[in-house]
Amino acid sequence: MLLNYKFENYLSFRESVTFSMAAPKTRVKKRYPNNYVSAGQGCDILKSAVIAGENAGGKSNFVSSLQYLRSFFQENKEPEVYRSKINVDNNAQQCWKKCHSLQRFEVEIYIRNIGFYYYHLQLDFAGIVTEKLSYKSHNKKRYTQILSIYREACRLPCAKDERGCPTHGQCETKASANCRVEFSGSIAGMEEVLEMAVNTRRKMGLAVTKLAVLGDEHAINFTDWMRNRLCPLINVFDCGLFQSLENEEDNLRIIQDSRFMDIFRLIDPAVTAVAVDGEKPFSKSYIIRKKEDGKTYFRELSQDSSGIREYFFWAVQIFKVVYEDKIVFADAMDRALNPRLSADIVTLIHTKDHYGQFVFTTHNFLHLNLKIYMKEQINFISKDTKRLASKLYSLAEVPRVRYETAKIYEFYLKGKLGGNVIEQGSTENKENI
Repeated sequence: MLLNYKFENYLSFRESVTFSMAAPKTRVKKRYPNNYVSAGQGCDILKSAVIAGENAGGKSNFVSSLQYLRSFFQENKEPEVYRSKINVDNNAQQCWKKCHSLQRFEVEIYIRNIGFYYYHLQLDFAGIVTEKLSYKSHNKKRYTQILSIYREACRLPCAKDERGCPTHGQCETKASANCRVEFSGSIAGMEEVLEMAVNTRRKMGLAVTKLAVLGDEHAINFTDWMRNRLCPLINVFDCGLFQSLENEEDNLRIIQDSRFMDIFRLIDPAVTAVAVDGEKPFSKSYIIRKKEDGKTYFRELSQDSSGIREYFFWAVQIFKVVYEDKIVFADAMDRALNPRLSADIVTLIHTKDHYGQFVFTTHNFLHLNLKIYMKEQINFISKDTKRLASKLYSLAEVPRVRYETAKIYEFYLKGKLGGNVIEQGSTENKENI
C-alpha cells in the first residue's frame, strides 16, 4: 500500500508536492472504521482518496508523474530528465547547463507481512544523482539503508562553451559522471559489481532493478510493487489504451469472474449478466438486462451508452483493488460516475477486506462528501494562474472545516477551498470558513 509520495519539478508542479495516504491519528477514525487498514503499531493506511480541482489544474500531471516514475522500473534504460517533463520555469534556457533540470521522487510503501520501504530518486539531464532504498520491518523501527548511489562528479564539456550556442536546437552538451555505491544487502561483493556497472555501463537502468535481477530480496519486493501493484491510469479513452487492453488475458479473466458482476451492476441494477466476447471483451461483449416482466434484452457493449462502456473498463480496475490488492490511480474517471455511483463504489471499497487502494481525480466537487470520506481522504490540486504552477493539499490542511459541514461544494464556489477563485485573490478566504 502507498503511504507517502513526494515529487518536484515535474510538468506544472514546480515546488515539492506531498501526497499522503496515512490515516489520521485522531479519534475521528472511529467514525470511519472501514476507511483504512492497520499496518500495526499505530500505522493506519487509507483505502481510498479523491483529488479534486479545476480543469487544466494539474490533476492529470499528478497521475502522470507516477506513470513517469514507474516507467523507469519497466524499461531497461538509464533514467534521465527530458525537457518535456520539467517545469516550464526551469526549462527557459536551451542549454542544459543553464536549466534547473533536477527532479526528485520519493515513495514510501507498506507490503503486507513484509514491512515498509522508502525509495528516493534524484535525477537530472545527466542521469541519476542519488538513488536510495531503505527498509524497516515495523512502523516504529528506524529505516535501514539497503542501497545508496551518490554521484560524486559530473563533467559537462561543451564544444560551444566559449562562443555560446548561436541558435536553438544546437546544444551539444554531453555529460559523464562517477558514482559511489553503498550496499548492505545479503549478496556478497555486490557493492563492487554495482559500482562498476553504474560507472561503465550507463544504459542499464536503475540500480534497484539491477539488484532485483541479481536476487536481492528487498529489491525484488520493491521492484515488483512498482511494476505490478502500482497502476496509474491516464485518459485511457483518449490515448488508445482502452483498445490496447482488448486482448489481455488478465482482463478477460476478471470479466469472467462472478465477483465482477457485483461491481459492474452498481451502475445499472437491471443488468443480470454479460456475454463475454473472448477476442474483444471491451467492445463486442453483450450486456444482458431483464425487465420486471421477465423479458431479457441483449445489447452490444460498443452500442451501449458511453457511461456504461467507460464504467465497464473501470469496474475491472476496481476489481483489481478489492480482490488483487492493486494501487489504482484513476484519472478523469468522473466522466463515467455520478455522485451516487461514486459513493457506492467508495463504500464497496471501504467495506471489503483488502490491501488495495483506489484514488481518482475529478473536477466535479459534488463527489466530495464528509459522510464517506475523512478530511485526509479529500485532496485538492489548484494552479496559480499567474505562474502556471500547480500545488496539492488535503482538506485536513484547510483550517476550520468541521465534519458537521456537509456542503463542501458551496465552500468551493465561494473560493474557500482553493482553485482558480482563491489563486487569483487572497488566501484569507481559505482561512475563514
